[in-house]
Amino acid sequence: MNKSDYKDYQTRMDKTIDVMKSEFASVRAGRANPGVLDHIHVDYFGTPTPIGQVATISVPDPRTIAIQPWDQSSLKPIEKAIQASDLGINPNNDGRIIRLTFPQLTEERRKELSKQVRGIAEDCKVAIRNIRRDAIETFKAQKKASEITEDDLKDAEKEMQTITDDYVKKIDVLTAAKDKELATV
Repeated sequence: MNKSDYKDYQTRMDKTIDVMKSEFASVRAGRANPGVLDHIHVDYFGTPTPIGQVATISVPDPRTIAIQPWDQSSLKPIEKAIQASDLGINPNNDGRIIRLTFPQLTEERRKELSKQVRGIAEDCKVAIRNIRRDAIETFKAQKKASEITEDDLKDAEKEMQTITDDYVKKIDVLTAAKDKELATV
């Protein structure tokens, strides 16, 4: 078997890592990060719309996010969407701009966020293992159809395990980096 047989599975694993990175970005780490707003949708004329598509989002200082809507009538819906989210921050509305001020993290909140990060990482590992399982099932089906030999199947299983181990190590490195970020904030 050649390396191109594994490309599809590696691509799927890369996408899984990308999803994990975006979920990590949305974990509030005490610093103002516009990524925390990525999953919040505003009811904009009856359509759920991401905040970034109805307003300008800026970070004037390390602990504040400023949201300036393009249409002033969307100010209240943005404020309601933020309050309804699991962000845990009360928005300050001055009639033109909504400001989100991020407080210092407490030790309890750090532990909670660290647990959330590890949960995201574990979900990602499960997804990687599921991709490995799919690959091995495909290779077994090829063996059953006599497209590959028994030795090829064993080599393919070993190669997929190696690839899986590499991706699990990547997940562990990214998780450790995010935990370290949470500890230093």
